[in-house]
Amino acid sequence: MCGIVGYVGKQDAVPLLIDGLKRLEYRGYDSAGIAIATPGRVAIQKSVGRLSALEVRLAEHPVQGRPGIGHTRWATHGAPTETNAHPHTDDSGTLAVVHNGIIENYQELRTALEAKGHHFKSQTDTEVIPHLIAQELKDGAPSLEEALRRSLRKARGAYA
Repeated sequence: MCGIVGYVGKQDAVPLLIDGLKRLEYRGYDSAGIAIATPGRVAIQKSVGRLSALEVRLAEHPVQGRPGIGHTRWATHGAPTETNAHPHTDDSGTLAVVHNGIIENYQELRTALEAKGHHFKSQTDTEVIPHLIAQELKDGAPSLEEALRRSLRKARGAYA
């Protein structure tokens, strides 16, 4: 089963996310990742295997910032690889998403987004979500919240 952790507050998000993901390890997973808002960009670190591999990566390439999201993944669409690990982003890298569940119509959505010029990196169903949100913003959604709402109306499946 997958796990999601998020943090919004004044502290550095990384240690809090790692602690939260450790509390979810009992659920089982094959990869893990975090996305952190840093000045001017969203920093993403992912790894395959145990959470300790992500901790090693973060020690080698430290990231600090807030807010942040974290995820442990159990592969459903796409093999357990670093590319398929969550979080996933849109083409700009400014929208990062983690997701539990299945987007049943992801291939249909992906095809439509590719026809509009979106480029996908993974084989996951999750990656369509940040691309949908970005497209809704481009199409005139007045806010990120409304773009998310419109995007999720297009997705079919069971997800969180």
